[in-house]
Amino acid sequence: MITYDRFTYRYPDASEPVLRDLTLNIPEGAFVLVMGPSGAGKSTFLRTVNGLAPHFYGGVAGGKILVGGRNPVERAPRGMADLVGMVFQDPESSFVVDVVEDELAFAMENFGLSQDLMRKRVEEALDQLKIAHLRRRPVSLLSGGEKQRVAIAAALTMQPDILVLDEPTSQLDPQAAEEVLLALRQLNEDLGLTVLLSEHRLERVAHYADYILYWPGGGQPPLFGEPAAILRQTPLTPPLITLAKALGWEPMPLTIKQGRKFARALKDQLRPAPLPETTANGHPPVIRVDNLWHSYPNRVEALRGVSLRVHAGEFVALMGRNGSGKTTLLKHLVGLLKPARGQVQVLGMDASRTPTEEITRAVAYLPQNPGRLLFTERVADELAFSRRAHGMPPDPEADRALLGRLGIAHLWERHPHDLSVGEQQRLALAAVLVTDPEVILLDEPTRGLDYVQKQELSTILRELRDAGKAILMATHDVELAAAATDRAALMAEGEIVVIGPSRRIMSESLVFASQVNKLFRDPRFLTPEDVIKALPERASSPVAR
Repeated sequence: MITYDRFTYRYPDASEPVLRDLTLNIPEGAFVLVMGPSGAGKSTFLRTVNGLAPHFYGGVAGGKILVGGRNPVERAPRGMADLVGMVFQDPESSFVVDVVEDELAFAMENFGLSQDLMRKRVEEALDQLKIAHLRRRPVSLLSGGEKQRVAIAAALTMQPDILVLDEPTSQLDPQAAEEVLLALRQLNEDLGLTVLLSEHRLERVAHYADYILYWPGGGQPPLFGEPAAILRQTPLTPPLITLAKALGWEPMPLTIKQGRKFARALKDQLRPAPLPETTANGHPPVIRVDNLWHSYPNRVEALRGVSLRVHAGEFVALMGRNGSGKTTLLKHLVGLLKPARGQVQVLGMDASRTPTEEITRAVAYLPQNPGRLLFTERVADELAFSRRAHGMPPDPEADRALLGRLGIAHLWERHPHDLSVGEQQRLALAAVLVTDPEVILLDEPTRGLDYVQKQELSTILRELRDAGKAILMATHDVELAAAATDRAALMAEGEIVVIGPSRRIMSESLVFASQVNKLFRDPRFLTPEDVIKALPERASSPVAR
């Protein structure tokens, strides 16, 4: 179905090709997980399937590629559109019209399909992605996760033979992600749709894949094979696989169901330990939200009587389904939105009356779309720009050190908008952290980050918390919340349903539990590290019978 024969591709002005002598054969009807470090070439590979690279991005391509019998380098994206459906990392980049139903019909109108056929396909796509209730909503007023599902539905209306998705669940809550992946798997099994799906949150998708295509980066050739065989060879593994490899579990479990037999055998060996205390360490609250209400112009009540306290030296996660109000709450804290009722104070400032530029002198806000914070021509200049805006002297050495901690110092001379989404995410984070803010607000900060980068981000954020910073993070990444946060607040339909210590909140949830907690159902064990620390020395590693 998809064949590469010594295919090479180099971006314009790049000194080295991103894809070099790629030889690969993907069979028809395969469900392929494309994984690897951020910036390793995954997105570039996906763009070649329908000819976006080189036709849209420029550059030089060599070698041979055939997709469903067509050469995308010769046919260009227009000549591949009925065969290959594309869903991008940033769904907003693909939208053309501002009403969901019209967006789903747009591509079909360009191909001159009949009205009856278009209506039928739109209804099917709305049902498959469970977004029928959004049909008449403006795309611009949807949450990030809702936009992602609309983008997938729009691609499905063309009924392609191949569906290519670049991190389609990065902005989806766990339940919505599961619904999307189940829909994709059903299309793959029932209709024989070939699926190429790039993803960093492997815990969500590894067990659905027939094959994994792993890009190591650094110019090394990719590995292609069955999931268990590839996951044994890569350092980027979901928590279940990380624990399985550390303890020598064989055969390697890919699902929680397969892992439970090992967990049961291991449970009796784990040393009892008290739950760690979670307190505000006597610090005063720096974020005060009281009875906050907000409605958007479409009269949807996004916040309904929300009250919240976040203390200095505390890391709090905001969790909940897409559209539950997490982003709306964060925007109120920096004055981007004004409350209909209620009060919002940050560091003693009334956020509804204080200009946003004054709030952001002491409050860092990283939005879902990091590109909105990137203004300059070089990566190095972004941090210098932030320093100037806050009246700080330049410090290139400190800037390079911060970029180094986030794994992007080697991009010092690159243009910010030439970076991958994950690289842009880390650059935008560096640009807001360089000013040494007292309060840090993060909206889906792990989008586009691999496991190694997430671990480093977790370490940085915990160090900032220990230094007395207050961190409030809206996230669907339950693994990061499990590893790093002190408290978690679950939101639903504009309300905070419950708030408390992360270990208790997450272990009592079926949807927002971490992989390891699903294995043991014990608040002491949220991460692989929790389990390994509880093992007695020289404990034997159980093997399933």
